[in-house]
Amino acid sequence: MIFKLILVVGIIAAIYFVFFKKKPRVSKDTKEELKGSDMIECASCGIYSQLDDSILSNGKYYCSKECLEKVS
Repeated sequence: MIFKLILVVGIIAAIYFVFFKKKPRVSKDTKEELKGSDMIECASCGIYSQLDDSILSNGKYYCSKECLEKVS
C-alpha cells in the first residue's frame, strides 16, 4: 500500500516538474554585464561615452548633464 502511494506521488511530482514548473528564460535581448570601460550610446544625442563617465537615469544612459536635462 505504501509503495503504491509513493509511486503515485512520484509520478505526480514528475509530471509537475516536466510540464508545469516554469523554467527560467534567458531573453536574447538582455545585455551582458557591462564594465566601466565599455562604450554606451547616449539616449539623447547618440554619442558614445564610457560607462564610467555616463549618467544613468530611468534605465537610460546620458553622456552629460545637458543631455539629461534636454530629455527631462
